[in-house]
Formats: sequence, C-alpha cells, structure tokens
Amino acid sequence: MGEHAQKRLIRKLDLERFLSKVATQPNPQVRLEQYTISEQIAANMLYIAAYSNGDVVGKSVLDLGCGTGRLALGASFVGAKDVVGIDIDRLAIKTASENSKQACLADGVQWVLGDIRAVVGKFDTVLQNPPFGVQTREADRAFLVKALEVGNSVYSLHNHPQVDARLIKQLKASQGFMQVQASPFLERFVAHNDGVVTAVYAMLMIIPRMFGFHTKLKHDFVIDLYVIKRKSDNQNF
Repeated sequence: MGEHAQKRLIRKLDLERFLSKVATQPNPQVRLEQYTISEQIAANMLYIAAYSNGDVVGKSVLDLGCGTGRLALGASFVGAKDVVGIDIDRLAIKTASENSKQACLADGVQWVLGDIRAVVGKFDTVLQNPPFGVQTREADRAFLVKALEVGNSVYSLHNHPQVDARLIKQLKASQGFMQVQASPFLERFVAHNDGVVTAVYAMLMIIPRMFGFHTKLKHDFVIDLYVIKRKSDNQNF
C-alpha cells in the first residue's frame, strides 16, 4: 500500500480542502485547551512528516489527544497504513468517528476513548497537538513522554517560547512555516526521554474568540512544530 500511495502525491491545496471538511470540537473545554489547529497548519505538519521525512505513507501512525481527528484523518488520507486516534473527551471521539464516516475513512482509523497513559505498543510515527500547559502547567510534557515511549518519529506542536512580532510578520509573508531554533528546555527534556530534536518549524496560529476570557476577536501567535527521533538503536518495530 505504501508504494502505491507514495506515487499518488497529494497536493497541499487538496489536503487543506480535505482537512477543512473535518468538523471541529462542538463544545471546546478550556481546561483541556481544546484549540483546533487550522487546516493550513495541519497540512504543513502532514506534508513535512509525509513528504519531507517519509514518516506517514505506509506507516503506523498514532494521534495523541486526537480531538475530532484532523491529524489522524489527514494521515489516513495521505496514505498511512494504520492510524489510531486517542482522546479523553467523549464528544471529541464521537465527532471524530462521525468525521471518519463522512470522509469514507471509517476503516482506516481506529478511535480510542481514554487517557494517553493507556496507550501501549509501538508506532512508526506519533502526531500530536498537545495542550500547551496554559491551563494545566506542564501538561504537554506527559504527551512528549508517551510519544517517545511508543513512537519512532514524533511530530509535536508547542507554544513558541516568546511573543515575537517580527516572526509573526515573517510568517504572514511566507509559505506558512519557517525553520527556527529549538527551545533549550524542550531540547533537554526530549534528550532526557531518549529523543533528539532534528528540526523545529515555526507556524502562525490564529484562533477566534472562543472563551469568555478572550478579549480579542482573534489572536495571532506562533507555535513550533518539533520533529523528534528516538535515540534508541532499535528502530524497527
């Protein structure tokens, strides 16, 4: 399947169009930091994973904290062999299941309702948009630990270390992402958990006013996509 799918390179515009049809969380919860990434960010993330690094097509893929399934379904659409999406929110999983049926990918993705700590086994690739730790301090660390425990390659989104107006301006004028330096703290944390950061890409996140404490109609900020590989010698699962 992988070889066949690899010949069918999907245009980024077509991938964005597919992702735009994936219904978002109907009742987002602030404590879980349920901000859906845009189809542009999801497409960039999948394109880097699939076509720059060969980590999606024909591979086993896990979406940790899958929400309504945007990354999981995108991976299946691009040509992943097996995809599993797990989330602790029942409504998110219900919506993800409905999304997979609408996309005619119900057989391509397995949905699991549960805590990420319940995940066992090994996957070629882990995709994740974890909570950034704004509501629950260090919430993203548990996701990184689990991802490096079960995955060979990890693609993980994290908040940019500081507000950078110049970088925001550059991203608005670019193709949607730029390579940047890793956060020293995250780099050390990844290394402590048997991983190595191979690249970091800054992307522009735009979220509308969703919760009562939001004071603007929309908020622009930078998020970083960390590309991480396991250090372990055993690369074959």
